[in-house]
Amino acid sequence: MKRLPWIDISKGLAILFVVYFHFFRTVFEHYQLPPNDWSSALAGTMSISRSAWWQISGLGFHAVGAFIILSGWTLVQSTMARAESGHLAWGKWYFARFTRLYPMYWVAHLVYLVSPFVARLEPVDERIVLSLLGLRFINIEMNFMYLNATWWYFAMLIQFYLMFPLLFWAARKFGAWTFLLIACSLVFIVRYLLLDVYPVHGLWTLGGFAICRLPEFAFGMALGMWHARSTSRVESLLLRGPALIAGILLYPLALKLYDNGISYVFCDFGTGACCFLAIAGIAGLISHVGGLARILGVVGMYSYGLYLIHQPYVIWLGLKIRPQPVTIFILIFVITAAVLSAWGVALEKTTNALVTKLLPARKPAPA
Repeated sequence: MKRLPWIDISKGLAILFVVYFHFFRTVFEHYQLPPNDWSSALAGTMSISRSAWWQISGLGFHAVGAFIILSGWTLVQSTMARAESGHLAWGKWYFARFTRLYPMYWVAHLVYLVSPFVARLEPVDERIVLSLLGLRFINIEMNFMYLNATWWYFAMLIQFYLMFPLLFWAARKFGAWTFLLIACSLVFIVRYLLLDVYPVHGLWTLGGFAICRLPEFAFGMALGMWHARSTSRVESLLLRGPALIAGILLYPLALKLYDNGISYVFCDFGTGACCFLAIAGIAGLISHVGGLARILGVVGMYSYGLYLIHQPYVIWLGLKIRPQPVTIFILIFVITAAVLSAWGVALEKTTNALVTKLLPARKPAPA
């Protein structure tokens, strides 16, 4: 399957937004914005800019929803290419996917254990066994966020991979629109039951029970199918302005879904979709800026490694430097993001090369 450069750029933007969010939350955890000053035009402009920066910075976790959408997209496209060529064997498909996922995940554990500059907020104990297996949803309150909170995403992802053959069959049988409507309808009922009728711990709806995040994944699958049928039309909508405008205009409505328990049923899908539309639109603009596009494309291509390793580092650094003026914070973030991106890319490339060398007949699946 031919890689789409703007998909890699979108992944690069998404992972950097996640890294920024974790750094921002650590540095400014106890920070209070100064009162707005409307004494002059300049002071008013500064107050508005500061408030906007604060609000946008707090949305970084929505990029996880964009990642789920992008995962559904790339997974369905690569699988459709294999199915159309007549070489789709689910046993080999699973082997390729899990040899893509698990080695880098284990390397991230090793890096956490031996790195000197990481936040160690919990002891290393018997829970690490379930973590290494990816079964962090077992005894979810104790294990889901254990050692490195971002690793919860892996536990959700392997659930999606396990159910993917059924999802792929349903998407091809019913078509993209019908599949998406069925998936969203069923999952919104499940989310309503788990959130309002028989309330469970919030970690289950966050991703411990992957079905609760299926609308985003199904949306990505549907987009991938539509893109395969009408590439130019879908890319025109996503990359040339409409998606960016829609994402910006709809975002305030998506944020209103946080207001009560009923509307929250739709919140993760709404915020994730809006974040994806905005990121894809920005990626479309950046794709015309050669150097920046290449850098973000590489970061996106190896975003999995950066996602798995970054949080303990940014928490450690954030705790060391807080508080900081906004301009200094942003400068430190840019340097930190560059260093962590290079480290994540190196780790993932090395890990993939080693797996390919050890398993030459069955190369890891593309990201």
